[in-house]
Amino acid sequence: MNLKDAVEGKEYIIQQINTDDEELNAFLFSLGCYSGEKITVVTKKRSGCVVSIKDARYSIDNQLAEAITI
Repeated sequence: MNLKDAVEGKEYIIQQINTDDEELNAFLFSLGCYSGEKITVVTKKRSGCVVSIKDARYSIDNQLAEAITI
């Protein structure tokens, strides 16, 4: 299941990040978004969602949400 299919308000653990872009991987890692980390979908929008990682909130688009396996 990917992050786009997640239920709002439920906490998940990131299993894998499926992207070939090393720069994007490094950016996500700097945010705390990596395998084994907890992530919560705060709200869902048509263009993406707002997630909570390590007590910080980030807005991500649908393409990135599909790359994060939970």
